Amino acid sequence: MSFDFTQFGLVASAHFVALLSPGPDFFLIMRTRIVHGLRPALATSLGIALANAAYIALALTGVSLLARWPQLFAGLQWAGCLYLLWLGLLFLRSDGRLVLAADTPAPASRPGGRLGVHLLQGFLSGILNPKNSLFYALLFGALVAPATAAGEQALYGLWMALAVFAWDALIAHSVGQPRLLAWFHRHLRGIERVSGSVMLAIAAGIVLR
Repeated sequence: MSFDFTQFGLVASAHFVALLSPGPDFFLIMRTRIVHGLRPALATSLGIALANAAYIALALTGVSLLARWPQLFAGLQWAGCLYLLWLGLLFLRSDGRLVLAADTPAPASRPGGRLGVHLLQGFLSGILNPKNSLFYALLFGALVAPATAAGEQALYGLWMALAVFAWDALIAHSVGQPRLLAWFHRHLRGIERVSGSVMLAIAAGIVLR
């Protein structure tokens, strides 16, 4: 069976635009970078990526089981469509403001401590976020056909786990670069508008296909 690049493109696009919206993981990485330094922030990013990988594995298992119940797959597909629609509208309505929890940043010279602690902290942040489990379950249910080969689905999952780590690592690096952080502040509204539009387009594609 040939690789379905169209399906992969839909999955990768929906996943990536979801990464662009700041959430709890974003602020955790920023705070870790400011307080403890780059290496602990990268360890936190790896922990978050591992938590996402765990949810991806669960979602992929669910997709393979859905092949036995077409009606359940259809219902989950529509639920995923509504979820993408909700995310798209949420992004479009966002005011584009990015505010840190504390107005005064902690000193960057504070020692980083053990990297394992930061790895666990990142993993717990990702695994305890209910939005992650819902997002991956609905994403795969809506966009990945149950007949898709297990190896192809595994490649989707590997790509997304690596994308999570790469994006979070970029955030960790950018916090230490005022120009990049300032650019993100200036363009956040536009980023969220594009993200919302892509989400709505993907939801429309699900309805029309």
